Amino acid sequence: MSDAADAPFLVAAVQAAPVFLDRAATVDKACALIAEAGARGARLVAFPEGFIPAYPFWVWFIPAGNTHALRELYAELLDQAVTVPSAATDRLCAAAREAGVNVAVGINERNAEASGSTLYNSLLYIGADGRILGCHRKLVPTAGERLVHAQGDGSTLAAYDLDVGRVGGLICWENYMPLARYAMYAWGVQIYVAPTWDRGEPWISTLRHIAKEGRVYVLGCCSAMRRSDVPDRFTFKEKFLPDSEWINPGDSAILDPDGKFLVEPVKNREEILYAEVDPRQLRGPRWQLDVAGHYGRPDVFELTVRREPRPMLRVEEGEEKP
Repeated sequence: MSDAADAPFLVAAVQAAPVFLDRAATVDKACALIAEAGARGARLVAFPEGFIPAYPFWVWFIPAGNTHALRELYAELLDQAVTVPSAATDRLCAAAREAGVNVAVGINERNAEASGSTLYNSLLYIGADGRILGCHRKLVPTAGERLVHAQGDGSTLAAYDLDVGRVGGLICWENYMPLARYAMYAWGVQIYVAPTWDRGEPWISTLRHIAKEGRVYVLGCCSAMRRSDVPDRFTFKEKFLPDSEWINPGDSAILDPDGKFLVEPVKNREEILYAEVDPRQLRGPRWQLDVAGHYGRPDVFELTVRREPRPMLRVEEGEEKP
């Protein structure tokens, strides 16, 4: 590699609260944070899981049988969800281009290709030139999330060659799927994005494990949300949310390929975390361990990733009769 390719650069992990269930305002906030990170010199900025318009954390508080409350919130989330592409993604792309920053941002994505009324927990990738690179739909919603999100398929599982290196990642508890992690490593991911709603142990240990196992830089980013971030008009706030200041303290962090913290977990505040990536560290540590290289055994273990899309509807046009 050239000396320029070996030059260290900054990456950023956003720990922030969305403007609850307000797509336009949350996109405004995301664009301002992208601009701020770009002004600091960051080349890549990652946002939390479901950041736009908010992770549906109410599924962990409202009983599953309370369909009235769940329907009401789902309708609001669906109305404020993100279609890819759309005016909302155009604004994010413009912000990335103006700041010259690569972006990975968690969204609640509407299934515009079919019914338009199902949601995916997605991670949208945008290049520093403002192009949409791809949008990964979480493969398995976890527990209560299944009340809100559908399952993605293998067609959205990917890694991207950017000017900062190869970038990819998985959403929250997808990171407990060994084969999904291995696919990321085998695709050569060097900077690994791990947006989440999780915090504390063992999540923090999981971030360290991924960094060490994959010999990758890891950006763990979570929303830090107060109870006061939920407007009083939402009746579930008084009825179901605990009477404490923080719904989620955050615990965002950045780690190096040896599993060491470059930025230790940040709690109970909104902040952009910055860390320096040394491209030489993307190679040297793999001398000892390269799980998709010399430490792999393809003669013993084999992984097949099925990346064909699984559409809800296939239309076959019949031949016209003469």
